[in-house]
Amino acid sequence: MDDRTGHRTVPETNLRSATRYGTRPTMKDVAARAGVGLKTVSRVVNGEPGVTPETERRVQESIDALGFRRNDSARVLRKGRTASIGLVLEDLADPFYGPLSRSVEEVARAHGALLINGSSAEDPDREQELVLALCARRVDGLVVIPAGDDHRYLEPELRAGVATVFVDRPAGHIDADVVLSDNFGGARGGVAHLIAHGHRRIGFIGDMPRIHTAAERLRGYRAAMEDADIPVADSWMSLGVTDPERVRRAAEEMLSGPDPVTAIFAANNRVTVTVIRVLAEQTRRVALVGFDDIELADLLQPGVTVVAQDAAAIGRTAAERLFRQLDGTLVTPERIELPTRLITRGSGELPPAD
Repeated sequence: MDDRTGHRTVPETNLRSATRYGTRPTMKDVAARAGVGLKTVSRVVNGEPGVTPETERRVQESIDALGFRRNDSARVLRKGRTASIGLVLEDLADPFYGPLSRSVEEVARAHGALLINGSSAEDPDREQELVLALCARRVDGLVVIPAGDDHRYLEPELRAGVATVFVDRPAGHIDADVVLSDNFGGARGGVAHLIAHGHRRIGFIGDMPRIHTAAERLRGYRAAMEDADIPVADSWMSLGVTDPERVRRAAEEMLSGPDPVTAIFAANNRVTVTVIRVLAEQTRRVALVGFDDIELADLLQPGVTVVAQDAAAIGRTAAERLFRQLDGTLVTPERIELPTRLITRGSGELPPAD
């Protein structure tokens, strides 16, 4: 319709109906409502000079009324980046990955990037499917906790320029950056701590042997026992899935018989939690050292001695390295091992009961 000045106006209801139900308002909509050109709206949206305060006010009022949001995807695509990175975890519910994920997100945010994460559920096929789905959405980079041991499926993406850093476990059959804890040294030190407190029959309960961290922690256990010239019985070692039923059965078998173990090294946080429950049912006190800290470990009686990883530092280091790849300052892949820390709280300092 025409107003009294002879100018054509667009009814507010028409503007609203044109921008609802799945169609986002555009700069053209903002320009029409404010009665200015597209270039003027662009200047206001991008904070550029050359717009009078009154015009800027009208444009901003239109932006607020229509709910307009700048299309960052289009803007960053013009620069050759999508401003997003993918994070593939083993299990979103695992407390270890909380601080790790948060650190990756903080670094991404500092670089103006969005973090998209998902869980492989320790399934190599699901890991591959998730990684390639993220690549199909043109993420700039990937931080991957691998479930599988063959990552040659990523070679085309790496050649295409997708920055990639592996975390917690190295990649299989490709050269790529990896940031992890000193699993071997941490386990070796934790078991040596039990030996120093008089233990000779020490059980080891860990994750599936194909997993890098499980294998390295078992290697650390064996090394500590060998350092002390203590022969290891097969019945003292149990690796497998970390569900409570399997871990409980393994712990109860080690704690029974004529020569039960006097101490247990629990090789990850899920194992530690189940072992604590089993030990609470025992009539004799058994020493315990766990790999990974757990919530409320300091409030139990006795407190739980652990080999602690710095999950936040792992995530931060991986993400910073990823963005250095994207900036073109890194060329040669590296393996970065961060130290662990033994936290003594009482359970690992108990002497042998016999």
